[in-house]
Amino acid sequence: MTAPTPTPAPRIEPLEPPYDEDTARFLARWMPPGSDVEPLRLFRTLARNEELASRMRPLGAGILGRTATVEPLLREIMIHRTCALTGNEYEWGVHAAAFGAPLGLDDRRLRSTIHGSAEDPCWDEREACVFALAGELHESATISDGLWRRLRAHFDDRQVIELLATAGWYHVIAYVCNGLAVAREDWAPGFPAIAA
Repeated sequence: MTAPTPTPAPRIEPLEPPYDEDTARFLARWMPPGSDVEPLRLFRTLARNEELASRMRPLGAGILGRTATVEPLLREIMIHRTCALTGNEYEWGVHAAAFGAPLGLDDRRLRSTIHGSAEDPCWDEREACVFALAGELHESATISDGLWRRLRAHFDDRQVIELLATAGWYHVIAYVCNGLAVAREDWAPGFPAIAA
């Protein structure tokens, strides 16, 4: 798996401040409450189509929110691996900085999401199932019987459906980020090299 060839400039420029009042309100809904970080370039790009973006936000917020049924670490393994498989360096870096590191995805585990496999010793059985699920969904858009049996030993109906929707959502995000060449956030890491 390789990252897409970098594009020198975004294909659609994200909105830049100062924002009008409606745009500021719209962008604030995408960011965590009380955040002092500038709205992400992805959100400012999506704001170019506010109608579509307003329909996208509830699913993204639901996957990352308190009502999610999949524990945050497992969700992040799915997101990181899906981003790696789709070459979505932008979203991988945002999640590595904002979610992965605080949840315990150290450099070794983050590197594995890019260059490793579900068999790497850094993953326990549940984590390895999620990692493998990301791969099978990406490669075949389905789940093998063997992996299905492994998943069902660890996850209930709601969690399996949520993991599938998470993988699909981050494919959508990859299409947007990669297709529009959204520039990485200054504070977000890029894909790590193979060797540390």
